Amino acid sequence: MAARKATRKSNVSKEELLGYYREMLLIRRFEEKAGQLYGMGLIGGFCHLYIGQEAVVVGLEACAEEGDKRITTYRDHGHMLASGMDPNGVMAELTGREGGYSKGKGGSMHMFSKEAHFYGGHGIVGANVPLGAGLAFADKYLGNDRVTFTYFGDGAANQGQVYETYNMAELWNLPVVFVIENNQYAMGTSIKRSTKSPSLWERGAAYGIEGMEVDGMDVLAVKAAGQKAVEHCRAGKGPFILEVMTYRYRGHSMSDPAKYRTRDEVQKMREERDAIEQVRARLIEMDDKIEDELKAIDKDIKAIVNASADYSKESPEPALAELYTDIYVEASA
Repeated sequence: MAARKATRKSNVSKEELLGYYREMLLIRRFEEKAGQLYGMGLIGGFCHLYIGQEAVVVGLEACAEEGDKRITTYRDHGHMLASGMDPNGVMAELTGREGGYSKGKGGSMHMFSKEAHFYGGHGIVGANVPLGAGLAFADKYLGNDRVTFTYFGDGAANQGQVYETYNMAELWNLPVVFVIENNQYAMGTSIKRSTKSPSLWERGAAYGIEGMEVDGMDVLAVKAAGQKAVEHCRAGKGPFILEVMTYRYRGHSMSDPAKYRTRDEVQKMREERDAIEQVRARLIEMDDKIEDELKAIDKDIKAIVNASADYSKESPEPALAELYTDIYVEASA
């Protein structure tokens, strides 16, 4: 299968770009605040930040329709916010509070929202991939026009269950978009040292699955590729693989000093490829008087994020009795 790369469309309005700018900035500022709260001891357990990868989920959410589903790994806060989940509920869950989406019992890696069609947040590497195919199977069984976005990383791409899922998804013609967020380092090992494959999306060729590679630091390129993928799925042509080439600025988790790469490498990505700055520069090119509007957006976003932190601190911890709730589903005989 020949290599294919998605290119971005140039016919984009100022309003559309402002929307992407705002959504990506919300994720960036929220994650920065989450990092601060973690450092203060208000977030326990593991915490994996999405800083640097914002264009991936924002670009793909721009292709989603009401009822489409999404499922992802433990680097999931950005996916939650992009799918429309309330920052207050997300931050409260991160801090283990009653006002969180999972009543404070799921934490960073395990929160859900049926209303937002967000099915997690999964802590086991690669385990969400077959679950994503299962969600798509349900939609095909019901005969609706829905698509499931199943996100996983370059590390998970080497898990055997991913390829078992590819086989079933193509065999059963499931409407699932497999999104490989290739941030190049998995948990800390460069992809150049972990796989001999020149690309990850092309592995789908063994199962007859179409796909492409896309620049994950360019929100417009991601959207263009996402549109192609969802059109493929909605047309009943089965699964599609998107390998989105992105980059995380922080370590794998808050406990990772990321000594496997140089500071110069990270700084170079920030200065030359940052997804938010690319949109900002394009907006200024379109309207040289937009600076005040961009500052106002940043101020508004900071207020939203600060409010979410305050809400999480004010929300009480779950009662001990909650240990025994949400374990079983009550069913009639």
